[in-house]
Amino acid sequence: MSYDPPPAAGRPPGWRPRPAPEQPTAFIPKIDVLAQGRPGTKFGRRPEDDDTGRIDDFATDNFGAEDFEEPADDAPPPKDTARRVVRTFGELFITAGLVILLFVVYEVYWTDLISAGKQNQATSSLNDKWKDQDTVGTGPQRGTHYDLTEGQGFAKIYVPALGADYHFTIVEGTTDADLDIGPGHYIGSALPGQPGDFAVAGHRVGKGAPFNDLDLVSSCDAIVVETSTDWFVYRMLPTSGEVAGWAAGKGAQPQCKGVAPLGGPYAGLVGQETVLPSEGDVIAPVPHKANLQLPAGQQVALMTLTTCTPKFSASHRLILHAVLTNQYAKDPKNPDKAPPELKETD
Repeated sequence: MSYDPPPAAGRPPGWRPRPAPEQPTAFIPKIDVLAQGRPGTKFGRRPEDDDTGRIDDFATDNFGAEDFEEPADDAPPPKDTARRVVRTFGELFITAGLVILLFVVYEVYWTDLISAGKQNQATSSLNDKWKDQDTVGTGPQRGTHYDLTEGQGFAKIYVPALGADYHFTIVEGTTDADLDIGPGHYIGSALPGQPGDFAVAGHRVGKGAPFNDLDLVSSCDAIVVETSTDWFVYRMLPTSGEVAGWAAGKGAQPQCKGVAPLGGPYAGLVGQETVLPSEGDVIAPVPHKANLQLPAGQQVALMTLTTCTPKFSASHRLILHAVLTNQYAKDPKNPDKAPPELKETD
């Protein structure tokens, strides 16, 4: 026979006994735990639990996860040194190309515009000067005087074979500033129509490029020089390949009248040649013979044009030699009347 204890006081029969009263929760003591793979590292501490007032490593601790990172399926390839070198050189070449392109644009186009303005101004000043001279007088000595001020125009050059619109004012001097204006007369060389060598230099690329097509001039082509009082017609001498058989060949053509291979001290002089910049004796009274002094009566009236060659280079000089074949005095009553040689544009 079992024994049932009596029900607790104040509780109806069959009710479950009252549970024991709850005890207050105790504080969880601080525990020092070694993080896996990180000996001595603490975690689980709040900032207020740290006597130093600093935040514990718990907030930033990855619990040694870096030691367990899975390797990437495809490791990045090693740096391609050759590819970087090629790319670097490619960028340098592109930059250099742009610089060269800008330089060419400057030399060919921009300097042309600047020189065109200077040439127009020189031509306008020369025209005004000639008009003033026309009102002074028409004495027989007019043609022997030139106003040779460096950088100022004193004559004009025409090459009909290069087009009816080919004409430039020739200035005195061959400095860079002079040639920026137009063709320049070598100071000290002969003047138009005089015995000796009337020598003129000009740019071939940029800065007006008056002698850009000098290589297209052929033997017997006319080079006409206008001064305040006269027209002088020079014609290019035979080339080296034309000297033999000249008289029966091209020399028999009408426009070649007065043109023939020269003899005596001028023997061997041809219409076109290429020389080094140091060969300045090409503009001597007797070209290539600077030390030869001939009396004026024995000198041939020549004209020599010089320019750089090849184009965009100053390594050599292209030289054109021409001989005086005709001279026309200007009519004071009609000074604009041009010689027939200016029509030889074909």
